[in-house]
Amino acid sequence: MRPLLVVLALAAGAARPQPPADRFVGTWQGTLQSGAQALRLGLQVRRDSAGTLAGEMVSIDQGGVRLPAVLAVRGDTLVATMGGAGATFTGVLTRDSLLGRWAQGGGSGPLAMGRVAALATAAPPKPRPQDPAPPFPYRTEEVRIASAPGVTLAGTLVLPPGDGPFPAAVLVSGSGPQDRDETLLGHRPFLVLADHLARRGIATLRYDDRGTAGSTGDFAAATSVDLAADAEAAVRVLRARAGVRRDAVGIVGHSEGGLIAPLVASRTPDVAFAVLLAGPGVPGDSILLLQQRLIAAAQGVPTLMLDQLVASNRRVFAAVRASRDSADAARRVGAVLDSVAATLPEAQRAAARRQLDVGGRQVLTPWMRHFVVYDPRPALRATRVPVLALNGTLDLQVPYAENLRAVGAALREGGNRDVTLVEMPGLNHLFQTAKTGAPAEYATIEETFAPAALERVSGWILARFGRK
Repeated sequence: MRPLLVVLALAAGAARPQPPADRFVGTWQGTLQSGAQALRLGLQVRRDSAGTLAGEMVSIDQGGVRLPAVLAVRGDTLVATMGGAGATFTGVLTRDSLLGRWAQGGGSGPLAMGRVAALATAAPPKPRPQDPAPPFPYRTEEVRIASAPGVTLAGTLVLPPGDGPFPAAVLVSGSGPQDRDETLLGHRPFLVLADHLARRGIATLRYDDRGTAGSTGDFAAATSVDLAADAEAAVRVLRARAGVRRDAVGIVGHSEGGLIAPLVASRTPDVAFAVLLAGPGVPGDSILLLQQRLIAAAQGVPTLMLDQLVASNRRVFAAVRASRDSADAARRVGAVLDSVAATLPEAQRAAARRQLDVGGRQVLTPWMRHFVVYDPRPALRATRVPVLALNGTLDLQVPYAENLRAVGAALREGGNRDVTLVEMPGLNHLFQTAKTGAPAEYATIEETFAPAALERVSGWILARFGRK
């Protein structure tokens, strides 16, 4: 689940001279401290064919994932907005450096980027204890999945040993551009999950999100509905494979993937089951507000400021909900941000308005506008196949109490009689054994996927679709 942007930000600064925007063109690189892990980030700025400033943010140490960046120049300040990740970088040009801050997930931190001739090459990821190592007792195969026009997904099929046929699952990742392993902060949860399931006799197909790694398409323009079409295409490919039971192909979705799974299962008979790992059960704006309050509180944000942040975001989301189209949403959100800025001391308004504009652009991206208004409960009510829903009790991104309860209620309201809800004590949003559940812990925890959660998933699938 994409961490929530901070719409309200307070800042102050004097007016600075206006340099030509071309001074920002080039390649920049810096290191962001994320918990105990240092992540190298690159920013590539260029002029496109129309002469407009364009850019990409590159996460060097996370598989070289590239995020399209919307760029804005104000004086000697460059603001790069990565809507696909709900993140922004604001940097002030000082000779050959951009000195600024990275904001994501309700928090922010310093980030200085220097001009370089070329970005560094990512070092091989440091193995985590659960990373599978050869020899493997199963078979893997690279596959291509044709989805929407212009979208071809690159994926990996894993088949257990033997002739089968085997029950199988498509693995659908959380929000933001993810590779097939759902690589995050040195962890590869889907690699670990696929290995575990194969050793238990369950085949899997996992793939790079559209526009990411080996897949084609435009991730920045996609909503959850578009990503559901990709998951459905993967289900069709998996059902057609020799060695796979056509009547036992399901979806295992994490976070936003847990929203996509019932969306696909409710509209096609090809899906035999759904496993929701931290899947949403309440509307998007409610999740985002819950998420912001929990994460910001874990980061020590004062209560008064936190109340202001949540109240401002609630007004912004209400504006998005009331809008008719993208232009109307922009007008309504702009009016809310004007109102917020007007409450600040005059000396702070100009700088704060720039930060508010960054937040406004994030909430107006196609994915965020759709997510804010999307209610997962109708699709859950229309899902008739067996469903397993798991949530960690320390999940601060999709809080378990509100969401797990709502998932179960919606499924049962629709008449589904095979519903299993499981609270996993002490696990965070990534299903790691955690202390607080704060995202800052993710990188510091050596465990990638709690064995108890892995066993819950495989045991539940085999109990319904194992060999007779």
